[in-house]
Amino acid sequence: MNPKLTKAIASPVPGRISLAEVARATGAALGRFDGADVARAMSRFDASHVGNEEHPTIADISECLFFSPGDGRIWLQDQRMVLLHTEALGSLRRELIDSLGQEKARGLFTRAGYVSGARDAQLVRKHWPEAEPAAAAMAGTRLHALEGLVKVELVHARYDPETSDYEGEFIWHHSVEDDEHIAAYGIGGSPACWMQVGYATGYVSTLFGRLVVFREVSCRSMGESHCRVIGKSAERWDDVEEDMRYLRARDFVGVSVGAPPYGGAAPRAAELPTPPRKSDAMVGASSAFNAACHLLHRVAPTTATVLFTGESGVGKEKFASMLHSISPRRDKPFVAVNCAAIPETLIESELFGVERGAYTGAGAARPGRFERAHGGTLFLDEIGTLSYAAQGKLLRTLQEGEVERVGSTRSVQVDTRVIAATNVDLRQAVREGKFRDDLFFRLNVFPIHLPPLRERRDDVPLLMSHFLQHYGRKHGRQTAGFTQAAVKALLNYDYPGNIRELQNLIERAVIVAPEGSLLDVHHLFTSGETLDKNVLSVRPDGHLTGIGAVGALPRQATPPSHAAADRAGPGSLGQVEETLIRRALEQCGGNLSAAARVLGITRPQLAYRVRKRGLVAKLGPG
Repeated sequence: MNPKLTKAIASPVPGRISLAEVARATGAALGRFDGADVARAMSRFDASHVGNEEHPTIADISECLFFSPGDGRIWLQDQRMVLLHTEALGSLRRELIDSLGQEKARGLFTRAGYVSGARDAQLVRKHWPEAEPAAAAMAGTRLHALEGLVKVELVHARYDPETSDYEGEFIWHHSVEDDEHIAAYGIGGSPACWMQVGYATGYVSTLFGRLVVFREVSCRSMGESHCRVIGKSAERWDDVEEDMRYLRARDFVGVSVGAPPYGGAAPRAAELPTPPRKSDAMVGASSAFNAACHLLHRVAPTTATVLFTGESGVGKEKFASMLHSISPRRDKPFVAVNCAAIPETLIESELFGVERGAYTGAGAARPGRFERAHGGTLFLDEIGTLSYAAQGKLLRTLQEGEVERVGSTRSVQVDTRVIAATNVDLRQAVREGKFRDDLFFRLNVFPIHLPPLRERRDDVPLLMSHFLQHYGRKHGRQTAGFTQAAVKALLNYDYPGNIRELQNLIERAVIVAPEGSLLDVHHLFTSGETLDKNVLSVRPDGHLTGIGAVGALPRQATPPSHAAADRAGPGSLGQVEETLIRRALEQCGGNLSAAARVLGITRPQLAYRVRKRGLVAKLGPG
């Protein structure tokens, strides 16, 4: 074996081979992808806010790509990847189009691309937290190319962190989706780079924490010589609803009841008899969210009992309401009951009704929730709090389809679909004797688990944009978006209160923030929320600080120079960081990879800091 290649295989993780290490050992020029054209295109970002730093470059990114031939795995940093034959992707694409239709297949590929783009944006944010917006945005084009989907040429791009406004235009060459689409269907009349449009939308939206929608305006599948895409902040598109419907798992996600079916033309609000209920939108693009939506769609036409499980605040009632609205019972009542909010002594009369004189104070007969929901749907939230006696009566109602009012001797037939929800483990409650096992099995006909928000972070940027617009309209407030510190905080927060907590955070910030300003960290987290202390930012004076303190800092007209940062004091980032880097490099003889291991950071992170402080010239190339 080539001795240089053998040396390259000596990776920090045994069995993994870094693409960049192989390139250095063999002399391959990865850097040629970052030429003068890219530098000129990057300079078109707003120069008053963005510096000239171009990292992460393609060489930096390639440090994150590892191959482990021995055990059949490939990683992009800590995310497992896979090599797939383009013919296999084309075959899957053809089968989906032929079986589902072009519109639904387009939605599937757009959402898959969105998740991929969001994952890559998270990788860039995690491993290059100090990268300028222009460099971070360019990293997406490099990752897109590195993953073999398309060669990206940047025509122009502009991002203003003051207003969070984004606009960009790109040309795509050698699109793998076009190759397969043209091979299967020939030249047509519509664009075909569905997954790549989703990738661009997911990457930039996650990176900047504000919904940025990309649209393909010309495509090789339409007979053009190359593909051209334009991305803009969502509010800058006049008909963004056309693009957004491909990010929804089903036609019921994010639209009002009575909207046209998936793939149909979306009418403007002015054409509807009533305004669209934007507050009722179900927003998401993550795989977990889409899986729940698909299960919802499958069970909706039936009369099966559905049990929603998940932590408090994940949106169980929202899903239950949507299940009712897309079912054949949509024109009948939807009655929701929070079992935990009703005293134990009243739960039976609330659910099953009461006859006059049944107990002191019962001056008139009154139907219960089952009777009021006759022909429709009854949603029983927090069902695990029901008393054992109430559980027995509920079981009989589910089995027999009839209720008996408190104080009555006759039964009343009811046709009510039951949807239950709980945030406790009912199986464990059964084992502990707190919940009837026969009732559990009666309710657990079609379980749907709703994951917590921390497990579907791909949805956070979409939810941020949705709630920002919703509460801006509700409270009559104008905001310019989120600061970078706020985006970092919201993307890294654990959300113990799930979507409900994110909703409250943004509503609070919309009210607190000055009219027309950006929402910052100190507008969002004002009630003792615990932020991740491991997520750090650099203050303008050069000090490291947690994300919770960033928003409270006064804005500076221009960032301080490195020399100013070094004079900031004994605890400044300039002094501490440079001292540590110098010692590590001296200890390792200038070898960046070895020094990075000593410091406990990645090689790209160390390389960025070394170049930033000009240490390469002082200590050798390493």
